[in-house]
Amino acid sequence: MKKITAFLLSLLMLLGVFAPATATTVQAKSTKNIKVTYILKKNKKQIAKKNIKLKKNSTVTKGLKKGWKVTEKGGFISAIDGHKQNNKKKVYWTFTVNGKQVNVSADKKKLHNKDKVVFRLSKYNG
Repeated sequence: MKKITAFLLSLLMLLGVFAPATATTVQAKSTKNIKVTYILKKNKKQIAKKNIKLKKNSTVTKGLKKGWKVTEKGGFISAIDGHKQNNKKKVYWTFTVNGKQVNVSADKKKLHNKDKVVFRLSKYNG
């Protein structure tokens, strides 16, 4: 009887040690992913919208490429799903994150959960 009790006690202790570790592992996995909304606009008209799931600290470019066919060089986007920039007409892709203009290229800008990225293809009036 003592052997069975000792065995059960050992088993309970073993489960007690490993159960919290399993819960922690599951919890850690759920915080490694983020959800980001991407909106594409041509001038003021919305042409596409997608919710993209990404790994934490992913870049704007990574999410964009996950949702659409993208042409880019050095983090600067020149075409999205066939919608191309036109240098002669001064029509370019620009983007904002959460309504704010970003001062780095799309391949450098890190994203956070529930960010909203808007890409706009429009004439530059600068």
